Amino acid sequence: MRSNRGWETRIALLATTAGLFILLGTIAVQAQTFAVLHEFTGGADGSNPYSSLAMDRGGNLYGVVPFGGSQGCETQNGIGCGTVFKLAHRGTGWAFSTLYEFTQGAGGSIPVGTPFIASDGTIYGTTDGGGNLSCRDTFGDGCGTIYHLRPQPNFCASFSCPWNNTLLYTFTGGSDGSDPYTGVVLDGAGNVYGTTYAGGSSQLGVAYELSHSGSGWTESTIHTFVGGNDGANPTSTPIFDSSGNLYGATANGGGCGGTGCGTVFQLMPSGSGWNENILYNFSGSFGTPLGGLIFDPEGNLYGSVSIPNGVFELSPSNGGWSATLLYSNESLELQSFRSTLVRDAAGNLYGTSEFGGQSECSGNGCGFVYKLTPSSGGWTFTQLYSFTGGSDGALPIGGVVLDSSGNIFGTAFSGGTHTCGSQGCGVVWEISQ
Repeated sequence: MRSNRGWETRIALLATTAGLFILLGTIAVQAQTFAVLHEFTGGADGSNPYSSLAMDRGGNLYGVVPFGGSQGCETQNGIGCGTVFKLAHRGTGWAFSTLYEFTQGAGGSIPVGTPFIASDGTIYGTTDGGGNLSCRDTFGDGCGTIYHLRPQPNFCASFSCPWNNTLLYTFTGGSDGSDPYTGVVLDGAGNVYGTTYAGGSSQLGVAYELSHSGSGWTESTIHTFVGGNDGANPTSTPIFDSSGNLYGATANGGGCGGTGCGTVFQLMPSGSGWNENILYNFSGSFGTPLGGLIFDPEGNLYGSVSIPNGVFELSPSNGGWSATLLYSNESLELQSFRSTLVRDAAGNLYGTSEFGGQSECSGNGCGFVYKLTPSSGGWTFTQLYSFTGGSDGALPIGGVVLDSSGNIFGTAFSGGTHTCGSQGCGVVWEISQ
């Protein structure tokens, strides 16, 4: 898993500046405008955002970064165990605040899953590392945690007020799983669902449920991945359909030989347990699913695949599911399409590519933002913005979110004007319509 992410080779030493930041300059992009909302410094604000942003009902943005933050926390990736942050509208700009800095040990470290904003405005999420440090997973940094962040119960006069963290669960690396680097989702009763990349009886990952139990929480493994046609190493935050079934993707398993090319799975509640149904096994020519899934109003599923990089649709058909490749980009020779897609009301799909574009970053391209528009007989691909690797950022690994006006928001793992180790600390950006 770490070799796919390449974090250790990208991060060496983080900067130490922190504070409150307001909207930076803009760059014209066709009929849109590109703007950097925040440049990470590697200090208390963190560094190198890996995942998508989340948006609340007021249009405020929330996210996590795996590094930076508490300078007393040193990991194999450098200084800092990561942070949770917020960007709030302030006049015509945006104000940045750090909601929480993770610390070494039981509190968790390296948050990479997109945070989940509950109906009460609190935040649920996971850390890939930390927790029980006696649990030495494959990467030697703890097996991960599930956390719950809430604002301080008493009035805080400062704009930048840290939130309180309640640790809901610490993974052991056994049958409960380890390395929960995807986010979580809540059902109507407030139970928490997610996946782990590793752990379980086969060490190939699990799907889990975290439910209220008295004054605490109880974790239950609802499915253990065993490889082969069952799938292995889930890579996406699960999503619900209207019937309470869960859907997700795995990076490995399936029927294309070797470790497999991945699957799309469905988990259906049945009595006191859950049953798995494999909707699709990917072949080598179709790509490997590394991002999450989304539904359209008709019940079709959409996702992205890497090598070859593209976008697919799964549609219910005669009691099963049929797959269609909507777009393919075989010119990118690296795992580039790994973001969860977003769909607008008109049916357009939006995503990011970590590499490629018009500018060169180590010869692989700095990444771009794209849009797929349904048209008669197919889909039209539009590259909305190509990153340069300068102050605008580079390597947009996470996906995008849209506000009610159609403006697009996302993160870039690297770039910006601050330096963290041998590269930039990353940025949060906006493309306004």
